[in-house]
Amino acid sequence: MVSGLACKPDVKETGTALKYFDIKGYFTADTATLNKLGKFVIKTVTHNGVTDTKKVKIDNWGQELDMFAGADINRPAWKNSYTIATGDNLVLYKAKEDDLKVREIIIKKDGEKVKWIVIYTRTKNILYQTTEKLSYFPDSLYLIEKDQRVRLMGRNRYKIQGVIER
Repeated sequence: MVSGLACKPDVKETGTALKYFDIKGYFTADTATLNKLGKFVIKTVTHNGVTDTKKVKIDNWGQELDMFAGADINRPAWKNSYTIATGDNLVLYKAKEDDLKVREIIIKKDGEKVKWIVIYTRTKNILYQTTEKLSYFPDSLYLIEKDQRVRLMGRNRYKIQGVIER
């Protein structure tokens, strides 16, 4: 999916000695900034092909982007559970084990500034399978795409797009 990447044993660690990019810390800081700015969002929600678009003010950005912060892979038990590849201002974290929910995280940076983040997750058991693609472009757009297949109930597709007004 991402070309031009070279494997690296480690990335520059932060002051808190995290092995991987601090997704949780990044979204905590970014949502605090968005809460202060109080911007409006053109929010489009699509469920199984039925679409609704509204202009809304998000009062709690932490809650709105909770799925992104929840993709934190800096848990002690997962210290060696992801491969790290870098190249062309990209960092790719890829799960080594099939049972990890967070499958991939791709981060595009310009220097130290995050340009975008894409997160792929998957939950699978005997009753259902859920896949998610979470895309975030700071100060402009977030996109949540979810495909859920539940035994005996069928398939549900969700798409939430938020365009942050400038």
